[in-house]
Amino acid sequence: MHIVQLYKDYPPIQGGIENHLRLLSEGLANRGHRVTVVFVAPGRHGWQMERNGVTLIATPRLFTLARAPISLPLLWLIRRLQPDLIHFHHPYPFGDLALLALPTPLVVTYHSDIVRQRVLGRLTAPIVEQTLRRAARIITSSPALVDSSRWLARHRERVRVVPFGIPPMPLPDSRLVTALRHRFPRPNALFVGRLRYYKGVDRLIRALTLLPYGHAIIVGGDATVRGIDLIRLAADVGVADRVHVLGAVDNATLRALYAIADVFVLPSVARSEAFGIVQIEAQQAGLPVICTELGTGTTYVNLHRRTGLVVPPDNHEALAQALHDLWQNPDRARAFGLAGRERAATEFSLDRMLSRIEAVYAEALTTATVL
Repeated sequence: MHIVQLYKDYPPIQGGIENHLRLLSEGLANRGHRVTVVFVAPGRHGWQMERNGVTLIATPRLFTLARAPISLPLLWLIRRLQPDLIHFHHPYPFGDLALLALPTPLVVTYHSDIVRQRVLGRLTAPIVEQTLRRAARIITSSPALVDSSRWLARHRERVRVVPFGIPPMPLPDSRLVTALRHRFPRPNALFVGRLRYYKGVDRLIRALTLLPYGHAIIVGGDATVRGIDLIRLAADVGVADRVHVLGAVDNATLRALYAIADVFVLPSVARSEAFGIVQIEAQQAGLPVICTELGTGTTYVNLHRRTGLVVPPDNHEALAQALHDLWQNPDRARAFGLAGRERAATEFSLDRMLSRIEAVYAEALTTATVL
């Protein structure tokens, strides 16, 4: 089957959707499918290449509007490819335009609501609704997102829940683990993710002000928030010596940081955080997780009092209490971590995700044939 995956970006652009798209595309190619990924190039020149069994087509970027790249060739390229099925990854409003009037069977992964760009959201609402109406099947990552999203509620009968899956992380380098243990005192809390406003990393820093001990290790490249601003905040509130902003790190260092951490924290404050794949990475490493209740999939991954603790968003007092509870109760934290490792291996494996998505594709093609 020839499958076209459509989104705005693709690795090496970093992000949760981008990394999921790579794992999905390469995984489907390994299972014998012909996979083409269409996205927008970082610059004004398009290109095409084969990578790990996947055909990558990057169309030239004309400009960017509200973080959405605009590329006119995208409007006619997919029609020319004539795939058996299109898998579109929402949100990307310009991609919705490219799908107008295409007869090809369509599957949409609804990654998250459009939250911050409210004006853009209102302007693009009709075309997003048109895409969702036309889709043979809509994939979302958790039951909570189905229940809480007004967009998905209208199309519930065609929605299928397929949680994200990732491959097992390789074991960390023991020498690097030893070196990082000497560098970062315990107890510590680890955050991993692009530094965006909705990640709520400043709440983690403020939580430390309510505790006389403990450190935060913050990993992630600049986005809508800058690392230097987090460093300044830590100095302003008096915890500069306990906050370690590392920026982006390589995979070997990241694995070692998971190995030395005591707790993983995802302190997100907005529904743009629809799942939190980094929580699965933390669970694979055997870490207890603290996340926030957003009405999305964050608490589908991290189960309260089973794999970690769930706190209200934008509440650094509650976050501080959760950190204190886990740091002061290592046996409880270890039990949460072991339960999380088991959940990651069973519910969030890459093979299981690929099989579930292939089943959704089969449903979509059957529906299109009947129609």
